[in-house]
Amino acid sequence: MSKTTESTSHYDHLEKMSTRDLLVNMNREDEKVAASVRAKIPQIEKLVDQIADRMLSGGRLFYLGAGTSGRLGILDASECPPTFGVDHGLVIGLIAGGDGAIRKAVEKAEDDAELGWKDLLEYDISENDSVVGIAASGTTPYVVGALKHANEKGILTGCITCNENTPVAAAAQYPIEVVVGPEFVTGSTRMKAGTAQKMVLNMISTSVMIKLGRVEGNKMVDMQLSNAKLVERGTKMVSEATGLSNEKAKKELLTHGSVRKAVQANKK
Repeated sequence: MSKTTESTSHYDHLEKMSTRDLLVNMNREDEKVAASVRAKIPQIEKLVDQIADRMLSGGRLFYLGAGTSGRLGILDASECPPTFGVDHGLVIGLIAGGDGAIRKAVEKAEDDAELGWKDLLEYDISENDSVVGIAASGTTPYVVGALKHANEKGILTGCITCNENTPVAAAAQYPIEVVVGPEFVTGSTRMKAGTAQKMVLNMISTSVMIKLGRVEGNKMVDMQLSNAKLVERGTKMVSEATGLSNEKAKKELLTHGSVRKAVQANKK
């Protein structure tokens, strides 16, 4: 199978380029990513609606990938609790080779077609849950195998890949194929492909969380108050919504523990 992600870069003799030329050319390639993602909004929309329906019924969202793709899924999952105030077990990121692979590659882990499903079984996955496989190449056995098993069990499956007509897309009920073209450094999918995957993951999780009622207006009313910056942000949100002074808003925020609760207790 011919992979766009492995095709030869449009640029050559990179080692002879000036720093400015390297940066300008990388940026030129990055500019193409948003347009590629935009073209797939109809597919993203379908997946978001399906995931949200299941999560409103008590289901969870699983991201599954290897290497950069797996790390991006874990990143997106790990940011949902502090941003939206949801439990850590609601959005779960899994990577081939386990948590140790977040920092260091685990040899041949992604080549095991049964390992992904075994990882999902550790979480007692059920029909209410959704699984999104992430694989720039679209061929990762760890992801393909997990999606196939999930389909057999009646579990919703989607994927994010950066090649067309891949085994991962064939195994997903709701495939998202964001083809961004050759990488600046040939085959380095942590670049444009990684950026595209990050954008789609942001779109999925943010849209789903809004549908779950975790945003009001345009505010993260359930965010965790885990540091001074977030307390300051929350104070401003409470003050704007209630008309309280910053001092009183902060006191109410810390008393009630969330923007949502502080605003509800002090509505104008």
